[in-house]
Amino acid sequence: MKWTFVIQQKLKAALLLGGIMLVVVVSTILTRNDIEGIDKSFSSIYQDRLMPTIDIVYLSENLYSKRLLVEKHLLSDEGLSPAQLEKQLLKHDQKIDSLIHVFSQTHMVDEETKSLTAFQQRVNEYAGIEQKVLRMSEAGDKKSGQELFEGQGTATFQRTIGRLNELTQIQSAIGKELVKESHTCVARSQNLSILQISLAVVIGLMVLGLIQSAKIIKTDRQPFHNMN
Repeated sequence: MKWTFVIQQKLKAALLLGGIMLVVVVSTILTRNDIEGIDKSFSSIYQDRLMPTIDIVYLSENLYSKRLLVEKHLLSDEGLSPAQLEKQLLKHDQKIDSLIHVFSQTHMVDEETKSLTAFQQRVNEYAGIEQKVLRMSEAGDKKSGQELFEGQGTATFQRTIGRLNELTQIQSAIGKELVKESHTCVARSQNLSILQISLAVVIGLMVLGLIQSAKIIKTDRQPFHNMN
């Protein structure tokens, strides 16, 4: 019977269209999630990678400035007095503490947290050596202060800078991972867009097929004659 065939065809079409619409909805949700992921990745690259990298530059600048101040004080009688030098070093220490605090507020992986903690320990250790050098200078024993500064002070300073370089390398590695994740999200979004376009074409062809089937069925119908 033709009406049975029509119902079957409509049921098949409805099921197929329902499946296609489900795929479209799911792919749309996935695309939205990918877009959100890309946005988060770029925000993290700026807030948690780029800005801390700038902070690392300032940390390095303050550490080297401190070292130059102490070196100039020890090698020249025309430099700052111990009291003046201590004030200058305190200003740099405050800047360093502030930068470390800002850095610690960003999103960090475990490796970064450990490296930052180790860096702060080296900073405090080096600041302690500076204070010992100042006390020796105040006592009129610049020579001993210079020996401490050039020996233990240099070794500690190098370890401090090493920790800072370690943080920079971690920042770079994580930044590359975030960029890679963004590229993956973009590629997935492109594939989903292609899938959606393909499904739209399939739906269009199905609609045309249904229209064509309706025309054929209408043409095949026999006219009704009144036998009275």
